[in-house]
Amino acid sequence: MNQNSDQEFSSFQGREQSGSKRLAVILAGGDGTRLRTLTRAIAGDERPKQFCPILDDETLLDKTRRRIALAIKPENTFFSLTKKHERFYSRPLWNVPEKQKVVQPENRGTAPAILYSLMRIVRSEPDATVAFFPSDHYFSDDDGFMQSVDSAFRTVLLEPNSVLLLGIEPEKPEVSYGWIEPSKSLFGDMPGAVSRVARFWEKPGKGAAKRLMMGGALWNSFVMVGRVETFLSMFERFLPEIYRMFAASFASMEKTSEAAAVHSLYARIGESNFSSDVLERAVERLLVMRVGGVGWSDWGEPQRVLGTLSNLGIQTEWMRAVAA
Repeated sequence: MNQNSDQEFSSFQGREQSGSKRLAVILAGGDGTRLRTLTRAIAGDERPKQFCPILDDETLLDKTRRRIALAIKPENTFFSLTKKHERFYSRPLWNVPEKQKVVQPENRGTAPAILYSLMRIVRSEPDATVAFFPSDHYFSDDDGFMQSVDSAFRTVLLEPNSVLLLGIEPEKPEVSYGWIEPSKSLFGDMPGAVSRVARFWEKPGKGAAKRLMMGGALWNSFVMVGRVETFLSMFERFLPEIYRMFAASFASMEKTSEAAAVHSLYARIGESNFSSDVLERAVERLLVMRVGGVGWSDWGEPQRVLGTLSNLGIQTEWMRAVAA
């Protein structure tokens, strides 16, 4: 960190002392299949994108960790992982205590990954506020984005029964992103404004994307902040069966190890998506903050990665191989 970042970090931590403990969860358990041709060209193996050194010889997971450390202590950051990727994450996370690694036996989608992390956290930090971060995003302004995350934590102190999403001001009518349509409010178009969520739009057509952009809608970054108990109450309401299964498994851990209980649990659950299965059904509980000027891109598809690197004036050997 530079001197300015050190000062910002101290300021963020001072604010934490006046509210609930701040935690982070980095979602790094996905398989990254859509970026497989690109990651093969870079690393020469089948590693998921979050463990691949795409920019500056630093993996996306490394960049995400460094960004989050601007506002949240490393010892308060958890990692949602998948066991089969261990050979890829064991080295970059060598200095992370095992208690901060939430290792799933299998990838069952974002809902189980988030719920498992919450169940692990609630045992020791039931009153904490937690932020969830995907591990495959690019920002040109890490400091600016984490200042918005800090504002989100402070907003949740005032709205403890809500989950706040960070929505990115769109640069174009992108059809491959999810969009958040905010409810109309007096200051809703101002940078940093917080509004209620009206509805979600998942990968709208070109015409709809243009209308959304003109109407003040935002790209969905899937970065979200809320109290641990608020997230858990949403699971209990909208995914009651999987919530009960996780609760029962964690209750049984006095008799068996966590690894054994979770392995048995994951053998019995199917895939579920937190966006469609929880968030889209819980709009009355959601807030969205308008975030602009941070140069955000979701690197979930090869053309987004190549587009960002091209805009930065970067040309590498693997880029030429992929283009060919």
